[in-house]
Amino acid sequence: MPRIIQILLAIVLAGVILYTGRSLFIPLSFALLISFVLFPVCKWMEKKGIPKSVAILINLVLVTVMLGGIIFLLINQLNNFGAEWPLLKTKLEESFKQLSAYLNTEWNINEAQQQKWLQQFGENSTANIFNLLQQTISSSIVSLVLLLLIPIYCFLILYYRERLFKALVLMLPSDYRPGITEIIHLAIDSYYNFIKGMLVVYLVVGILNSLGLLLLGVPHAILFGCIAAVLTFLPYVGIMVASLFPITISWVTYNSVWYPIGVIAIFAFVQYLEANIIFPWAVSRKLNLNTLMTIVAIILGGILWGAAGMILFVPFAAILKLVAERIKGGEALAVLLGDDKS
Repeated sequence: MPRIIQILLAIVLAGVILYTGRSLFIPLSFALLISFVLFPVCKWMEKKGIPKSVAILINLVLVTVMLGGIIFLLINQLNNFGAEWPLLKTKLEESFKQLSAYLNTEWNINEAQQQKWLQQFGENSTANIFNLLQQTISSSIVSLVLLLLIPIYCFLILYYRERLFKALVLMLPSDYRPGITEIIHLAIDSYYNFIKGMLVVYLVVGILNSLGLLLLGVPHAILFGCIAAVLTFLPYVGIMVASLFPITISWVTYNSVWYPIGVIAIFAFVQYLEANIIFPWAVSRKLNLNTLMTIVAIILGGILWGAAGMILFVPFAAILKLVAERIKGGEALAVLLGDDKS
């Protein structure tokens, strides 16, 4: 069988395995990423005489506190939006009345016809909304279960790291065993660089959001811009929730629909830059991946694993590049993934 056919079959088989096993692989991959980041700190604490299990628990608690802070910001945004809802509801009712009067005057559509259309729209959309709620609730339950599994996997990976490393070495052909230690250390460094790149993304996104809101004249622009940058960690949902409060504040403050539209435009533009330019540039620069392959990894991850894959597949590509650089026959893959400095 030609080599190109073997490669294509291997790619297809790997894609099928990754897609069908995503419920197992996604939490394991996040746990592995967190374990790589926490490993040097745990090792340092163990050298200071702290028992292994205690050192791991301390680091996991710190990570949990950080994630809890992000969740707190998300809930705080929702609570603030809820406090502004009565005034926002009044403005919406006024806008609907103005629209109804406009349709009646300019288009000769009386209120009875408008009510009939609204009723038909409600009946047609009820089933779709119900299905959407069902899918959202079920996916949220699955996500919650996976989220609870991540710290358990992370603890066990760190606790049994020597045994897992030994098993990995024994599974490899003898020709590849001498370089496995170097590859793992470089993989840990790659994950560190990945985290650094993400911090750069948050910084740049926060600055752009704040500048856009300042130019628009939205109150507390820097606060809203920074919160939106932090909530970028939650793909799609984070930026949508983060935009609710500045949209409300701008509408209430200026009593004009153009300011909320301006806020939406700013956040949408920055989100586009983050997804297509800032993230590939900052993260690929830290991981020595070229921008094209970084974008491909993000899209491929989104196809196979959804939002989680868009986060995880970039460091996976960096590790794949490290392996390709150190095994015979991987030169073409290393050149394909690497940047100009590789």
